[in-house]
Amino acid sequence: MTTPMSDESLMLLYRAGDLSAFRELYRRHHRGLYSFISWRCPRKDWVDDIMQDSWANLHQARARYQPQASFRTYLFQIARNRLIDLLRQHRTILASELKTPADPAEDDLQFQGMADALCDAPAPDAMLARRQEHDALHAAIRALPSEQREALVLQQFNDMSLEEISILVAAPVETVKSRLRYAMKKLRQQLDGDSRQETQA
Repeated sequence: MTTPMSDESLMLLYRAGDLSAFRELYRRHHRGLYSFISWRCPRKDWVDDIMQDSWANLHQARARYQPQASFRTYLFQIARNRLIDLLRQHRTILASELKTPADPAEDDLQFQGMADALCDAPAPDAMLARRQEHDALHAAIRALPSEQREALVLQQFNDMSLEEISILVAAPVETVKSRLRYAMKKLRQQLDGDSRQETQA
């Protein structure tokens, strides 16, 4: 059996002009990148634009690519930088918009996929209960401070190691660990609190 080519090797081929290598990189990473942007972005109408800009920026930067970190870290850093640019450009507008909480019922590809995969044909009441569980988790994650949410999403939904997250967010590994620890603690508190409220209702 042939060992699949690494992302970094594919990117080097793409740097040399191999478009089939780009197609394979896109196939491997477009869902994870979309999920990462969706969780980080305060406005849903920006997500597709950031997604397109990220791949376009990757194309423009391909000649300068050096495999120092993992390709995924490199790609996510491009998307993160584009988001930061947008946040800076629209700082005043966002400040007024974010006075109202984000809608916790917004669809997210990761959670929709998880819900769909739970069962082929669940009964309506089971389906509703599962959807409510996912909505509660979604809302709890959205309520986390930005840096904690980012670390949690990168680890849990993009399978990034502590070292990869550390490189991406430019913070020491111990800081990343701390953010994850606080994020998990807050999630447990939030979800336990919701469960108690349902029991009392």
